[in-house]
Amino acid sequence: MNIQIFGKSKSFDTKKAERYFKERRINYQSIDLVRYGMSGKEFDSVLRAVGGIDQLIDWDSKSPEVTLMKYMDDTRAKEDKVFDSPELMKAPIVRNGKYATVGFCPEIWAQWK
Repeated sequence: MNIQIFGKSKSFDTKKAERYFKERRINYQSIDLVRYGMSGKEFDSVLRAVGGIDQLIDWDSKSPEVTLMKYMDDTRAKEDKVFDSPELMKAPIVRNGKYATVGFCPEIWAQWK
């Protein structure tokens, strides 16, 4: 397994995801989502794996950009905005090759072999 955890430093779910893999002695790479973001290929891979941009956006955020995106119909514009502002993404994003999850999803991670 080649696990990548894209997370935020103040996210409890990110800390729980790291602890999940650490307790099972599964190696992972931790990436600060806000500081480093994702490459274009990683972003596209995650979008395909999670089912689109609406699953990736942190809808609970108090950001005015997220409020504006609730009323946008243009998917490509949402993708561009989120790619340019990774703080708008829900954390953690856990990637294993072509598979990815958003949020704390141990029931899915347990199936990855």
